[in-house]
Amino acid sequence: MSVYTSVTPEQLADWLRNFSLGSLRELKGIASGITNTNYFVTTESGRYVLTLFERNAADELPWFLDLMAHLADRGIPCPHPVANANGHYLGELNGKPAALVTCLRGGSVESPAPEHCAEMGRVLAQMHKAGSSFDASMENPRGPHWWRVTAEAVLPFLDAADRALLETELAHQAEFRAADLPRGVIHGDMFRDNALFDDARLTGLIDFYYACEDVLAYDLAITVNDWCVHADGRLDEPRLRAMLAAYHAERPLTAAEHAAWPTLLRAAALRFWLSRLYDLHYPLAGEITHAKDPGHFRRILADRIAQREMAREIWVAT
Repeated sequence: MSVYTSVTPEQLADWLRNFSLGSLRELKGIASGITNTNYFVTTESGRYVLTLFERNAADELPWFLDLMAHLADRGIPCPHPVANANGHYLGELNGKPAALVTCLRGGSVESPAPEHCAEMGRVLAQMHKAGSSFDASMENPRGPHWWRVTAEAVLPFLDAADRALLETELAHQAEFRAADLPRGVIHGDMFRDNALFDDARLTGLIDFYYACEDVLAYDLAITVNDWCVHADGRLDEPRLRAMLAAYHAERPLTAAEHAAWPTLLRAAALRFWLSRLYDLHYPLAGEITHAKDPGHFRRILADRIAQREMAREIWVAT
């Protein structure tokens, strides 16, 4: 979440006339994240988050907003989109698709403890179950086809070792078959900065704009690769055990998911290594931007390849 498209208080005040939220009191840019323009918006009726979508087409955005409303209505702690006077969640501001959602209390946890990871695993499983009744579909736009296209774009920037690692992992993932794995709505980007906590209680899941339909355990692997790792990318066993046990208590994991787990961890690392490489070498211009280090997920991928049996053993022992 960065600021690529500037919005003035006067522009926003005019846009807000189509909502029943009272007058604008404060507008503040949000610098974290890397994909969309985001602002905190305070009006007479409360605090909200305004998102201007930099890459999504307007016709695909209602899926995300409807999903958030569906989950929030079923008790999942996520933002609820705010409808305008015409009953629509999506509008346009400064030439970009734009939406306003409720702002949840709490803050992100930079160094999660096992209890935070357990809470994250519990709520992630609840979200997966609640998403099973959402009847619209959305194929993962950052799945294997995107991996191959993005790899072609970034390969010229890589040294020989990184090129070899990327090409080897793409070949490994191409041989993987996930047809027998449970699928449904996934968040797709469940990093620490996309969860809000009040002490050890999770109060919000945010930034659903990578949500889609995919393998549920892949979503868990994405989450593990951010929440349950040391700074060098190695898995942290106490945090990993806590997250897996709490998730499994809500949505029991299958034997097929267990067998696929090492490859799913690698797939999750590959996806974010590629996206960070792309954002590094093909950046969007912005007023406030925050590029993230692709080397972090390169190290995670290398570790998951080297420690694939250890990852499986921790799963079994949990």
